[in-house]
Amino acid sequence: MENILDLLQKYDVPTPRYTSYPTVPYWDESTINTAIWKLSVVDTFKNENGEICIYVHLPFCENLCTFCACNKRITVNHQVEEPYIKAVLKEWDMYCSFLPSKPIIKEIHLGGGTPTFFSPQHLTQLINHLTKNAVVVDDHEFSVEVHPNFTTEEHLKALAAVGFNRISLGVQDFDPAVQFVINRIQSFEKTKEVVEWARSNGFSSVNIDLVYGLPKQTVQSVQHTIAHIQTLMPNRIAFYSYAHVPWKSKVQRRYTEIDLPKAKEKWEMYNTGRMLLEQSGFSAIGMDHFALPNDKMFAAAREGKLHRNFMGYTTTQSKLLIGLGVSSISDSWNGFIQNEKEVEVYEERINKDEFPLMTGHLLNDEDVLLRQNILDLMCRNETLLQENLVEKDFVKSVFEKLSALKADDFVEIIGNKIIVTEKGKTFIRNVSAAFDARLWRKQIGGNVFSKAI
Repeated sequence: MENILDLLQKYDVPTPRYTSYPTVPYWDESTINTAIWKLSVVDTFKNENGEICIYVHLPFCENLCTFCACNKRITVNHQVEEPYIKAVLKEWDMYCSFLPSKPIIKEIHLGGGTPTFFSPQHLTQLINHLTKNAVVVDDHEFSVEVHPNFTTEEHLKALAAVGFNRISLGVQDFDPAVQFVINRIQSFEKTKEVVEWARSNGFSSVNIDLVYGLPKQTVQSVQHTIAHIQTLMPNRIAFYSYAHVPWKSKVQRRYTEIDLPKAKEKWEMYNTGRMLLEQSGFSAIGMDHFALPNDKMFAAAREGKLHRNFMGYTTTQSKLLIGLGVSSISDSWNGFIQNEKEVEVYEERINKDEFPLMTGHLLNDEDVLLRQNILDLMCRNETLLQENLVEKDFVKSVFEKLSALKADDFVEIIGNKIIVTEKGKTFIRNVSAAFDARLWRKQIGGNVFSKAI
């Protein structure tokens, strides 16, 4: 059996994260337009009996975190809040105007940017408008991502009052050297304070975001950070691999590749973190989440009901995700669209009563089939390849790749059933890539994806 250095050299290569299939670089925007998108939304809306999830992108931040590759706008001018909220609500009204019945909301997620950049009053206005002509299910999940430095108890009280029950706090790492180089100075005491506010105001689930592989980060700093997080005992932890994509996010050029841990060090960081979390009672879920037995994500994984979309892993299995706001991505299961990425362009198009569609993709039959294969691998660690429904040369390439993965003890193959081994779960992006027909047919040149490990 190959040692870990050989495996890392072979598999730590640029690979999609598979929050969608096809992945965004392989979308064919000629297949979709506003009219086609509306038809796809209505069709899925009917098939889902009106159940939807909503993602709202709130892009503004007062502080630039240099590790972040999200779409954001750095400003201390809070005059931007009101026109942006108005545009988002107008976009939602545009959707409601062609839906055949009242939407049934299962999930709302506020992402950013820093959602708590917005005042408690504006956040209340946003949620009340989204829900006023809709039905909210009893077991809904309303979640918000927060930066503790820019979050007040008034924010959390306002969100709790309109139904929010989940909160995710960005931490990344508590080591001062790491915080300095990624420009995110954040104390444990402030983080603890926000967690305590959330719990005292009725948030039933607390998530902490950690990142491994950051510049200047060490195994010791990961240990230090997790030791602090263990005292808070959140319900779940997202332990993400740092995505170094300086061609996409120019701010990542504050440091260089020299400052990043090597693949072996990054591997040790993940395994150290995983061991510490499992010793604290957390179970590994998917490729980058950990949950306590009392968390919905733990139950969803155990029952085979885990789902994955552009928000990452989720316990809500709706096939219709409406993304509102600049750069948001919507998913109708048979189609994807992404909104304009510039705030001014997004607001201008909304104010002209135009859907702010920038790009998208309408899935063909093969796309839908392979999307389910990759989703099954990512969420349930197994899948069944229906080889009679895809072209023979591609099937041949799948099994060639799977044979190599089997030789490294990443998968078991039983006929057309593929089962990911415990060892293979860490390499799940590589396993999923074996089923990526668009990647197989056309390797896009240049920098596109972050590395797999």
